[in-house]
Amino acid sequence: MGIVVQKYGGSSVADADGIKRVAQRIVATKKAGHDVVVVVSAMGDATDDLRDLAEQVTPLPPPRELDMLLTAGERISMALVAMAIAALGHKAQSFTGSQAGVITDSVHGRAKIIDITPGRIEQAIAGGAIAIVAGFQGVSQDTKDVTTLGRGASDTTAVALAAALGAEVCEIYSDVDGVFTADPRIVPTARKLDRISHEEMLEMAASGAKILHLRCVEYARRYNMPVHVRSSFSQKEGTWVLDAPSPDSPEGFAMEQAIIAGVAHDRSEAKITVVGVPDKIGEAARIFEALATSEVNLDMVVQNVSAATTSRTDISFTLPREDGQAAMSALARLQDEVGYDKLLFDDRIGKVSLIGAGMRSHPGITAKFFAALASAGVNIEMISTSEIRISVIVDESQVDTAVQATHTAFDLDAAEVEAVVYGGTGR
Repeated sequence: MGIVVQKYGGSSVADADGIKRVAQRIVATKKAGHDVVVVVSAMGDATDDLRDLAEQVTPLPPPRELDMLLTAGERISMALVAMAIAALGHKAQSFTGSQAGVITDSVHGRAKIIDITPGRIEQAIAGGAIAIVAGFQGVSQDTKDVTTLGRGASDTTAVALAAALGAEVCEIYSDVDGVFTADPRIVPTARKLDRISHEEMLEMAASGAKILHLRCVEYARRYNMPVHVRSSFSQKEGTWVLDAPSPDSPEGFAMEQAIIAGVAHDRSEAKITVVGVPDKIGEAARIFEALATSEVNLDMVVQNVSAATTSRTDISFTLPREDGQAAMSALARLQDEVGYDKLLFDDRIGKVSLIGAGMRSHPGITAKFFAALASAGVNIEMISTSEIRISVIVDESQVDTAVQATHTAFDLDAAEVEAVVYGGTGR
């Protein structure tokens, strides 16, 4: 049989018992005839603990040294998992990201994978060993420094390795049984999806669903890699993320696509409004160029119609809350040059998104969505759409209400509670 890449999140390897349980599952896959490559996250909250420790030493740790510190969490996990596998009588070898051939750019804290050269992993497999790889990390192509890939990026490591190795499937193990139609903490009656397309999962991840990392899904779609999202705490069939029929996929795979895949939400964004921008060619470009130079990623952008009396307009956009200070500073430096009136910053917002490939062929989805929000007393501040997604910005205090109302309006509620969060983090 072929190669299976498995990824285990922090809650799955949070303690010695969890590591032993994971080792047994890995060995069972090996005994079934597969070559196995495993990617592990840091134990439990180890990464957060290391970050907190760094901030106790200095409020502004140098990015290079912070990456060096944070990658220690995964190195601990990989070695312990390899030891647990050895205790079960099987050969295992652990590898850091750089040893595994994960080549990145040189941006510390959120490096992007440039290439995977898994020569040492292939040698380990050829020698009959199970390869254990530290997730979330790589080595810069230019500086040869250790880099980290950003929060939750062990998923990305796993899918990138699976693609480089030509694996049959990438299994992502967390502490929930799969991908649900909404966050079970907000909607207890959320249903588990048997299958979701790469396209829909990409929109779900970009809209705040934390079960899979966004770049992981981008990789999977690019290389058409089947991803199986499962719980390491149960033997239940999870959710398949794939676009082409597979003999291993659940029954009913080829059935007609559901209209709506789910409802996602995101509380990590903020909104900036640039008030009174002169309505002249090039002014918006100056604003967004300044934000790009500061490496601020934007999400929604809305420009009001220019006021006839003043020939000025307002431009609003959303961005990651953590980038708010950098964005405000960059825009403040532009005030004299652009001549806008003032800046408004709001970090008490939330994004609620309705996602489904069936939207393309079913009119009336937008009207139904907005009617559900109106009936629940939810006020909409901004709207953004794609072919298969409608997103709205609402007040942070109304996010739960908006998600619940939308989930019910589109008949996504299960008859009974299906979701169990075994480890407590949902990752």
